[in-house]
Amino acid sequence: MSGRSLDHTVQAFEFIEELDRLASPQAIIDAMERSFAQFGFENFIMTGLPHPEQKIESLVLLKKWPLGWYERYTRNSYDRHDPVVSLCRRTVQPFEWSEARFDPETNPKGKEVMQGAADFGMRQGYCLPIHGLNGFEACLSMGGADLDLTPQTKPAIHLMAMYAFERARLILAPSPQPNPLTAREREALRWAALGKSAADTGEILGVTERTITAHIGSACTKLSAANKTHAVARALQHRLIEI
Repeated sequence: MSGRSLDHTVQAFEFIEELDRLASPQAIIDAMERSFAQFGFENFIMTGLPHPEQKIESLVLLKKWPLGWYERYTRNSYDRHDPVVSLCRRTVQPFEWSEARFDPETNPKGKEVMQGAADFGMRQGYCLPIHGLNGFEACLSMGGADLDLTPQTKPAIHLMAMYAFERARLILAPSPQPNPLTAREREALRWAALGKSAADTGEILGVTERTITAHIGSACTKLSAANKTHAVARALQHRLIEI
């Protein structure tokens, strides 16, 4: 691991430790504003994705979003046309806004959405989809004028964003949870949290890479996690693993 990558990992875990001490939505917003600014993010919104009969404003958990843009977005029901929201429903992987392709001829309002965000200083963005096994859909979408999105920063941003979402959801809707993970599942997630691949973890624990992959898959199912990073964030959040 390079020194710079290690710096980003340290930043991520410092942010996680800070979140653990916070008990209010505003405190989380303040911490996110400070920490994500290191990567160029100026605004963010954490929200559920509405069904046709719902309004997106009723599903917003936290936001630091330009007021004028938020009002225009909700007034025009732009979530029905937003290319970022559309892609968020179709993938479990985080993505840059520029990856949310659309045809401006068939979706002219999609162009309005992207141009409107740019007009309010969000020329670039990054989105983390959240999908649960119960069909719950949400996202954490972040924007800014000049973002630091590289293969080195994205894993740290992903973990920070996922943990922030979990912390916000825990505070807004607390629910006690026993530890459902086996000892091997906890070990697999603990080493994943420390940046180890399945092959690395298998070598450490003296088992095959396939076995570790199976443990992580089982942990994802138990934690209603979309992927390994999501499972790590949930396990850390609920004190199911320690690092």
